[in-house]
Amino acid sequence: MFFVASKIFWMVASPISLLLFGALIGVVLCFSRYVRLGRGLALAAILLLFAAATLPLSVVLLVPLENRFPQPSADMNPPYGIIVLGGAINDTLSVARGQTVFNEGGERITEAVILAKRFPNARIVYTSGTNLVLGGSSSEAARARDLMAQMGVAPDRVTIEDKARNTEENALFTAAIVRPEPWQRWVIVTSAFHMPRAMGVFEKAGFHPIAYPVSFYTTEKWFEQLRPVFDPERNLRTFQLALHEWIGLAAYRATGRIDHLFPAPGDAG
Repeated sequence: MFFVASKIFWMVASPISLLLFGALIGVVLCFSRYVRLGRGLALAAILLLFAAATLPLSVVLLVPLENRFPQPSADMNPPYGIIVLGGAINDTLSVARGQTVFNEGGERITEAVILAKRFPNARIVYTSGTNLVLGGSSSEAARARDLMAQMGVAPDRVTIEDKARNTEENALFTAAIVRPEPWQRWVIVTSAFHMPRAMGVFEKAGFHPIAYPVSFYTTEKWFEQLRPVFDPERNLRTFQLALHEWIGLAAYRATGRIDHLFPAPGDAG
């Protein structure tokens, strides 16, 4: 129920959609007796859209998320296993084109392969399912296992979980498969902006996870990115991505799916 509600909410209340609706309603009101209200609403919505499209607002929102969990040290002890969160592969295009088509999070797979070769005894789990409101099936997890095999990782090392529809289910369904023990350390591989929420739900599910953030949008010298860049399509996309993640954190905390509003290293004790 939470999954369906969250999808419907985001379709209606995503920031860019709200601003577009606001501008449209403002224009419509200009042809009514509420002209002043309409002008103000349309102008405010257009200015906010312009700011999101041209100003580095997404950098300001993404930096705290991406810097929350540092990269593990180069000499970290071998983990018991490696859990890769789905979202790296565009399932629809991959099926249609007959080859693997990456999303912007393709590093989730490539870095996982590097880790798999670095720690040859670690168990690997790829968790991904469909995120369609009306259900359906996804071949992303199976495709990811095949791709890892082509990159040199034995298929029998990779367990696939292909039912999860969101981050919480990634953790719960994976826990049901591997049954984590307190002494086990599992590396979580996902996009850096998504790592705080992922760590929160995996800790809640009984894991003692190690964060391995990948697919960064910001640099270490992020302050150098605090300048206007006229790339409206990318700016709006990353702005919405960042806001979506902050809203997701708030929703997960409000519904008890994570124990901390902004999970941090050491929260699990």
